[in-house]
Amino acid sequence: MAVADALVAIDPSVRITALGTQRGLETRLVPERGYDLELITPVPLPRKPSADLVRLPARVRRAVRQTRAVLDGVEADVVIGFGGYVALPAYLAARSVAWSRHRRVPVVVHEANASAGWANRVGARSAQRVLSAVPNPGLRHVEVVGVPVRDTITSLDRAALRAEARAHFGFADDARVLLVFGGSQGAQSLNRAMAGAAKDLAAAGVSVLHAHGPKNTLELRDPAPGDPPYVAVPYLSRMDLAYAAADLAICRSGAMTVAEVTAVGLPAVYVPLPIGNGEQRLNALPVVRAGGGLLVADADLTPAFIASTVGELLVDDGRLAAMTAAAALAGHRDAAQQVARVALAVAQEFRRVGR
Repeated sequence: MAVADALVAIDPSVRITALGTQRGLETRLVPERGYDLELITPVPLPRKPSADLVRLPARVRRAVRQTRAVLDGVEADVVIGFGGYVALPAYLAARSVAWSRHRRVPVVVHEANASAGWANRVGARSAQRVLSAVPNPGLRHVEVVGVPVRDTITSLDRAALRAEARAHFGFADDARVLLVFGGSQGAQSLNRAMAGAAKDLAAAGVSVLHAHGPKNTLELRDPAPGDPPYVAVPYLSRMDLAYAAADLAICRSGAMTVAEVTAVGLPAVYVPLPIGNGEQRLNALPVVRAGGGLLVADADLTPAFIASTVGELLVDDGRLAAMTAAAALAGHRDAAQQVARVALAVAQEFRRVGR
């Protein structure tokens, strides 16, 4: 959606059609943003031998037929793919679309993670341009542009919004604020560690803004007189205010999280999800190496670590300022605009030379 917004901002005559599945959040989010949405059969890759794996080729063929009809119907000039269930059918369908006597639609692939998924590995083989968040995601000939992030984040001036943001959450203007979040559903390991460290953080004068997840509970002790606020909420609907209020974050390191946190120049302690193929650790490494964050394993995020390492960092003005500057330099505020410009250039080139 950030790229779609950037495309329309560059050229208001651009027509956007999003491709999705009935099971995704796109059924709500895309229409809310005012873009057309076409639904196809999802094509998840089963992780283990099963009946679903046997049915996979037929599902792929069906999804490709459906996608080809969409591309033909909208007379697509370019496909921009970001991986996931709908990307593989889109990449395959783009090779053989027959509208207006042409046989092919050019593809631009964007890989957000440090380790490319299987759909983008397939799509990159025939794509005209391959864009990525980091230099080596396992794809050839990538152009590093960062991760496209919504305009409300990339345009955020944390310093200008700080007083308003802190007042919104009930923090003092001169407070030291730690932001903790584990994604939209929260993270139980982060919640447990924070609950155990709450007393020591309060003693150090640290205020906390903690999104613990709508399905999780957070067991906190009763605050002592004079303790700084510990604001615990199921979900943060205003992440812009949360970023502006904070001096430091503790968070997971999914591609979008890292992109947003660095885009606003917020230093962070990244705690990669301890399952999967290790891509969350790889996502955070460039920022950590640049000095904009710390990396700690999920099992090592203990109350003692938070009380000592995080608590000491929040009261070290010099180190916190250096990490803030490094985090801002590691971010890519114009990633959406870069992806949009590449897509327009590819579409125009194909129109000029013919397919």
